[in-house]
Amino acid sequence: MARIEPLAVEEAKGRAKEILEGPLKGKGFNVYRTLAHSPAALEGLLAFSGSLSQGELSAQEREVIALFMGERNGCDYCVAAHTKMAELVGMSDAEILAARRGEMDDARLTALLAFVRALDEKRGFVDDGDIHALIDAGYGEPELIEIVAAYGLNTFTNYLNHVAQTDTDFPPAPSLS
Repeated sequence: MARIEPLAVEEAKGRAKEILEGPLKGKGFNVYRTLAHSPAALEGLLAFSGSLSQGELSAQEREVIALFMGERNGCDYCVAAHTKMAELVGMSDAEILAARRGEMDDARLTALLAFVRALDEKRGFVDDGDIHALIDAGYGEPELIEIVAAYGLNTFTNYLNHVAQTDTDFPPAPSLS
């Protein structure tokens, strides 16, 4: 049971109601309806994720980060949601499971995940070797910054779902075992 109940669209007020009835109409996902308790947080999440979708990282790269971080942080909601989103951007079931494990077959995505792992383990205090490995895989400074941004965005939603105990309204993700 959720600690913070998602708002029904008709219960939302002000800017949250505008967002739920506007850009999110028909997308009544529990995480958005939970965020609607704070219109500022809801609007911030949508602006941040919308901006990143216009950046240098591909949709697949952003989903790889989301899947890995969701799994790493034990966020069943985000793993389920991003499994569905990864399918929509063309990732196979095997690629989705590999991203969750942090073990992609693609060298570029492997470097991406190695950097995200280092970023997480070192609390942002990555070393020159971590950065050079990412650059050697073909990423530049714009992508490096966006990787850090995607890491932060996913950590926010993972932690929000832990705090709120958001009920998952997506099909559960397959087990890794």
